[in-house]
Amino acid sequence: MDLSFSFIVPVYNRPDEIAELLESLTHQTYSKDFEVLIVEDGSTLSSEEVVGKYREKLSISYYKKTNSGPGDSRNYGMTRAKGNYFLIVDSDCMIPPQYLDAVHGALEKEWVHCFGGPDAAHESFGLLQKAINYAMTSVLTTGGIRGNKKALDKFQPRSFNMGISKIAFETVGGFGKIHPGEDPDFTFRIWEKGFNTKLIPEAFVYHKRRIDWNKFFTQVKKFGSVRPILNKWHPKTSKMTYWFPTLFCLGFLASLLFLALGISVPLYLYVVYFVLIFVDSFLKNRNLAVALLSLVAVSIQFMGYGYGFLKSTIFLNFSKKQPETLFPHLFFK
Repeated sequence: MDLSFSFIVPVYNRPDEIAELLESLTHQTYSKDFEVLIVEDGSTLSSEEVVGKYREKLSISYYKKTNSGPGDSRNYGMTRAKGNYFLIVDSDCMIPPQYLDAVHGALEKEWVHCFGGPDAAHESFGLLQKAINYAMTSVLTTGGIRGNKKALDKFQPRSFNMGISKIAFETVGGFGKIHPGEDPDFTFRIWEKGFNTKLIPEAFVYHKRRIDWNKFFTQVKKFGSVRPILNKWHPKTSKMTYWFPTLFCLGFLASLLFLALGISVPLYLYVVYFVLIFVDSFLKNRNLAVALLSLVAVSIQFMGYGYGFLKSTIFLNFSKKQPETLFPHLFFK
C-alpha cells in the first residue's frame, strides 16, 4: 500500500500544548508529505491562532465542534482526513523527529491495520512528570501494558499514540462514547473484526501529562472504574491480572494487621517491592528525587486504580442498571 499519513489530534483548552506538538512535527525527518488535523472539542481557550502560525510549515486543517469527548473528536477528524493511515496522538505529546520514518518502516516490513507506540519522558520534563511517566510505563507496575511490554499475546494500543488504517476505521466504526476506556474498547472491536494489532517500539512519543497528584489519582481511579465495564462488554478479554492493584492494596492492609499480631514477613515483602521500584526508577531516570517521587506515584496509581476497579465491579454485579446509568461521568452523550 502507498501510505499517506494523517495526524488526528483532539484538543480541549490546551493551546500551549498544541504549539509544542506542532513544533515537534515540523522537525520530522520523513521525506514524504503528511497532514495534521486539529479538532477543537468545544474549547473555551481556542487553539486557532496557534494553528495559524504553522499553516506555512505544515499541511494542517483546523476544525471546531461542540464538546463530545476525545473519542468522538477523533472520529470527526478521521472522517475528514485525506490520508489512508491515521496517526492518533494526544495534544500533550511531542513527536520525535524519526517517528514517521519508524512507523513507515515497520509497516512496510510487517503490515498491520492498527499499531501502538510507547510513551517516554523527555529530558525537559519536570520531576513530577517523570515520576508519573515511570508509574504509567514501568513493567513493575500496571503501566507495562501501556507501551513497553512486548511479551503480550495481543498488544493493546492506546490513543495517546495509536495508528489505524482507514479501512479498519471504516469497518469498525470508530471510538465509542466511554471515557476513559474508549481506546481499549476500540481495540477489542478491532480484534473482533479480524484485524491484528502490534507494538512498534521505535515509534514512541514524549507524553507530557500536565497533571498533579490529585488529578493523577482521579485519572487512575477512572481507569480502574472503566475496566469492569469493558470486561462486561468484552468478556473474552477479561483477565485476573486486572485485579492486581485491588489485591495489592487489600494485601497491604492485611500486612499491617499481621504486623499488629507480630507477623512482619508480609510487610517486608511490600518493603522489598518498593525498594525495587526505587532502584529501577533511579536507574532509568538517574535522579534521586524522581526515584523518591516514583514511590508516591506508584502508590497513588495502585490505590486509585484498585479502588475504582473494586467499586465498579461491586456496582456492576449487584445492580441491574446499565453502566451508562451507574457511571454517567464516564460517558459522553
